[in-house]
Amino acid sequence: MGEGRAKIAVIGAGNVGATCAFVLAQMKLGDIVLLDIYEGVAKGKALDMSQGGQVLNYDGSLTGTSDYADISGADVVVVTSGFPRKPGMSREDLIGKNADIISQVGAGIKEHAPDSRIVMVTNPLDLMTYHMQRVTGFPHSRVVGQAGILDSARMTHFIAQEVGCSNEDVQAMVLGGHGDTMVPLPRYTTVAGIPITQILDEETISAISARTAGGGGEIVKLLGTGSAFYAPGAAAAVMAEAILTDRKRMLPCSAHLTGQYGMDDIYIGVPVVLGADGVEQIIELELTDTEMESLQGSGAFYKEQLSELLGY
Repeated sequence: MGEGRAKIAVIGAGNVGATCAFVLAQMKLGDIVLLDIYEGVAKGKALDMSQGGQVLNYDGSLTGTSDYADISGADVVVVTSGFPRKPGMSREDLIGKNADIISQVGAGIKEHAPDSRIVMVTNPLDLMTYHMQRVTGFPHSRVVGQAGILDSARMTHFIAQEVGCSNEDVQAMVLGGHGDTMVPLPRYTTVAGIPITQILDEETISAISARTAGGGGEIVKLLGTGSAFYAPGAAAAVMAEAILTDRKRMLPCSAHLTGQYGMDDIYIGVPVVLGADGVEQIIELELTDTEMESLQGSGAFYKEQLSELLGY
């Protein structure tokens, strides 16, 4: 990472970006630049957060801008720009609109923060992460998507509610695309080390898995005017923290596969070790035939969309 204090750029000052910046400030990781095409929104939210500096015991600088030159030297860039989902829209409905935005953002990052690691949050996540890597030409390890952390966090919460235990004691594992084809893995999901298959019955686990896959849609429907942002913003901040502090966290993320799980040249959610270099390892779990079929089905779905809708 750069000399002195770390620098984090958050592109997109909407709800997800602003929440991510706010969580990063509480983590006291370094200086934060919030960038948005609506400069006033970026500056206003940054100023509002800065005024909470004493309360948060945060001494870094928090600034807002619309100029990519201000992200110069960023160690990590979190990208949240794009249109949010509206009720009735799938993440995939956003492809064309958001691909154009990511092309512009990627060009800005390539020019001004060429040594950064990129954490992608823009939906449809796996496709936009692939697109961002192509636009920037960065090594695949330095472009990673926030997929399974959010999905696993949602599953964790549902399990904790059902079991009646702390969220902290649940470790969930969700692989696959960040969308309706995601693959929750109950066999690799534990409460204090005990597989949930020993604690909850099959029907309950199936219901939790289904609710996890539709977790984002459930919130879109309830809000009526946008999509989830607290958990997504916090999940992106956790990824930025793992990279900035070289924590070697093992987390499910959207990473570029080169033959793992029988898939090639695609970004999809798998367990990775996240450190200073970005994706430092991809972990291959032993999957049952059914689990592998689901994961490869998720991959095939995105592969088709990459070619049909983005021309890759």
